[in-house]
Amino acid sequence: MIKKITLSTVLLLGIASCGVVEKTVVNRQVDSEQYGKVLLGKQTLSQFQQEPFKTWYDEEYANYETDKNTIALLKKSKELNKYGLTVFVGTWCGDSHREFPRLIKILKEVGYPLSKMKIIALSRRMESPESEELTYHVKKVPTIVVERYGREVGRIVETPSTGFLEQDLYNLVKKK
Repeated sequence: MIKKITLSTVLLLGIASCGVVEKTVVNRQVDSEQYGKVLLGKQTLSQFQQEPFKTWYDEEYANYETDKNTIALLKKSKELNKYGLTVFVGTWCGDSHREFPRLIKILKEVGYPLSKMKIIALSRRMESPESEELTYHVKKVPTIVVERYGREVGRIVETPSTGFLEQDLYNLVKKK
């Protein structure tokens, strides 16, 4: 009798665990009445090379001139490469349209491994399908969370406090 109960329990747990496999959807795009197409949830950089996002992304990326002195400091120290970045954006948001392409340009210029960066697109209600915004307590976009060894060392919210994104990044990684 005990063998039957044990076997039944093991079988039930096995069957139940099969239904718990979660899929992560990457590059989700939804239509919004007010904002048209918007990205939602985990994204790859390639999504920003597709319309309608490509237009604003490419324009800001091309027009932004990085601060060469700060870029040189970041490049020389290689400190930034020791950090992970989680970037929350809203493809409906003007601040994200400005800061996100600038961030990517900065990261490319300093040789940051973009594979270490997570991009999460939020809805206008500041939500994502997997609720990452709750873990990071994100209230505004863009929010760039800088982490080392899984712990947050700082963040840049909406606009850089120094007026220059590369300077804010440098200040965060040099303070260790």
